[in-house]
Amino acid sequence: MKKTFFFCFCSLVILSCRNENTKTDTPTEPLNETVVEADLSRYPQPFQEVLLAHGGLDQWKKMHSLTYSMPSTSGDEVQTVDLTSRKVLVETDKYKMGSDGNELWIQQDSAYFNPERVAFYHNLMFYFYTMPFVLADDGINYLETEPLELDGKLYPGMKVSYEKNIGASPEDEYLLYMDPETNQMAWLAYTVTYGKNEKSDRFSYIKYDKWQEVNGLLLPAEMVWYRVENGKPTTPAGPPRIFAKVDIDEAPMDAALYSRPAAAMLVKE
Repeated sequence: MKKTFFFCFCSLVILSCRNENTKTDTPTEPLNETVVEADLSRYPQPFQEVLLAHGGLDQWKKMHSLTYSMPSTSGDEVQTVDLTSRKVLVETDKYKMGSDGNELWIQQDSAYFNPERVAFYHNLMFYFYTMPFVLADDGINYLETEPLELDGKLYPGMKVSYEKNIGASPEDEYLLYMDPETNQMAWLAYTVTYGKNEKSDRFSYIKYDKWQEVNGLLLPAEMVWYRVENGKPTTPAGPPRIFAKVDIDEAPMDAALYSRPAAAMLVKE
């Protein structure tokens, strides 16, 4: 599943923190599980190098839960995601929304958040935040593309597209650009096709250049959206989106965390 980004989230008033006790208890004795290494052969070599620079696909696949906070001057928005099922919970002091894998819902006291936007927004930031790993999902095609040249530096590029009927907007396209010195992800360009049935040639750009290591994985500490002129990023379009209180863990959250509250309304995906 893929989503794209609207800047209106920046004005959200948001809740403070997740309760760590929602994680399920892990057994004290080791499980007799067979560890299956990720098959990297289907990925182009440059993308393999990017995955390795961020901790490796094997390490990513060990993880079951992800939580992070997006601070703002008015509070925090807290998002929790089950990395296996992609169930999600978004919490603020104005509303909650989420998906239990079958139902998409929102709970709020007033019409603060338009229910028609829940399907688009509920896992939007998760996909941007978990780059490059989500680009290793099934049903994805990879092609080498022209490098991005900025300030005399060349960033090798890879074009990512989706097979038909993959996700809510299979016409989306991404351009991943890597830093040639570190192999880390440096830029992401993406198109917005949600709710449409045709491709777009208008790319938006996000700069990834500040990272934090959490449980063996290199994850964004912040992202910056950029204005685009003549097909290239120019200047920041706003302040950085900062990610704090990041926790990625092998222990899954309690499944009840993602369930629709009794007072929540169902929304259409």
